[in-house]
Amino acid sequence: MLNTESAWESVIGLETHVQLGTASKIFTSASTVFGDAPNTHIDPVVCGLPGTLPVLNQKVLEYAVKAAMALNLNIAKHSKFDRKQYFYPDLPKNYQISQFDEPIAEEGWIEVEIAEKGKETYLKRVGIERLHMEEDAGKLVHAGSDRLAGSTYSLVDYNRAGIALAEIVSKPDLRTGREAAEYASEIRRIMRYLGVSDGNMQEGSLRCDVNISVRRGPDAPFGTKVEIKNMNSFSAIQKACEYEIQRQIIAYESGEIVMQETRLWDESKQLTKSMRSKEGSSDYRYFPDPDLGPIEVSKETLQGWHDELPELPAAKRHRYVDELGLSSYDARVLTDELSMANYFEKVVLAGVDPKAASNWITGDLAAYVNANKFTYAQLPFRPEELAEMIQMIEDGKISGKIAKEILPELLSKGGSPQVIVDERGLGMISDPEKISLIVDQLLAHYPDEVKAFRDGKKKLQGFFVGQLMKQTGGKADPKLANQILSKKLQG
Repeated sequence: MLNTESAWESVIGLETHVQLGTASKIFTSASTVFGDAPNTHIDPVVCGLPGTLPVLNQKVLEYAVKAAMALNLNIAKHSKFDRKQYFYPDLPKNYQISQFDEPIAEEGWIEVEIAEKGKETYLKRVGIERLHMEEDAGKLVHAGSDRLAGSTYSLVDYNRAGIALAEIVSKPDLRTGREAAEYASEIRRIMRYLGVSDGNMQEGSLRCDVNISVRRGPDAPFGTKVEIKNMNSFSAIQKACEYEIQRQIIAYESGEIVMQETRLWDESKQLTKSMRSKEGSSDYRYFPDPDLGPIEVSKETLQGWHDELPELPAAKRHRYVDELGLSSYDARVLTDELSMANYFEKVVLAGVDPKAASNWITGDLAAYVNANKFTYAQLPFRPEELAEMIQMIEDGKISGKIAKEILPELLSKGGSPQVIVDERGLGMISDPEKISLIVDQLLAHYPDEVKAFRDGKKKLQGFFVGQLMKQTGGKADPKLANQILSKKLQG
């Protein structure tokens, strides 16, 4: 790790490319299914053949506007598409249809909760400059050396070309790699809550370009901005930011010039590497796309889409803390995935204690779901069944130990906890006479320990509690058993 001085401040902004989860591409009916054979989801429009014309996918517009609303952006009364000249082999038309000076939405913000181990959690409002729609490029595969031809070669797959993207550009409000990673995570969380994107970073459904500069304190002018392209994990975003910040500080303090350039993150070496000089907007020679008309969305349509928005993660976190009394940590874990939050709310709706529900869901249930790659919606153990089990514990019908015993079967098959307990005779022993008889037998069996207890070794009560639970298979009512045991040990 390189050393930095506290006098320096980093300035970070993110450009997040979100693949909108439509069945067809942004300007054509070609499929967006991931993982199929190369060049099977193409058509004349995707390939840019002469005489073909793009037609905007209505669902893309709806998803982009809903995403913008969730990010508190102002929806433009009038926006348009532009051509961005982009001469790469993975873009068949040699230009990309994007939005330049009139995007669909501008000037928004989101609240991000920054949680770092060993440090106090805090909230940060991050400004969002704009959201615009555009088409994705294809994918180049560098295949290496061809022994027959005696040369290297590359292959191109146009399946991604033309897939709808929403590019979300933050303001330079982030100051650390951790803040950048948490911001990107919150963007993905929001998109998943909306249902407009699956956010699967390993499939390229969400990618981030990170812009970083450093300056001498918060009042100094911005330094030279460096871009790190195509970050596809939150840990990589944090590590790349931390490395690049330190690289720039060392460069400045050594009298070197920090170049405006695009760099790549090398995960294996944990460093950034220069890729190319950074293009400016003039290099792309934008002009309005003559084949696509202006975009104007009616107030009625906007209101209808707004009414369909779900409760978003930040609002849920606040509600869980303020209304349900959960800790901010529990609220953050429960709201990370919408299916977990929905499961939790159904359990609480059945009338059980929210904290007890949270403990089971974020503990044993989360471990099972993650191990089996389920979502909570696919879990055989239904919310009402978990609520039944929690209520049985609260009513003293079973102990937590018994609940843990029957849980594996419930997780894999579902079913009523009460039925399983009744069938196996696992119900709690709450009869004082039965417990008293067992306690008498224990005291008679361990006379030396009883004498030691009465001579002052009070910790031995724990020993007797353990023996009692072992004798009853964990079925003795703990509160009642402790009362009887304590009384009889005192003599």
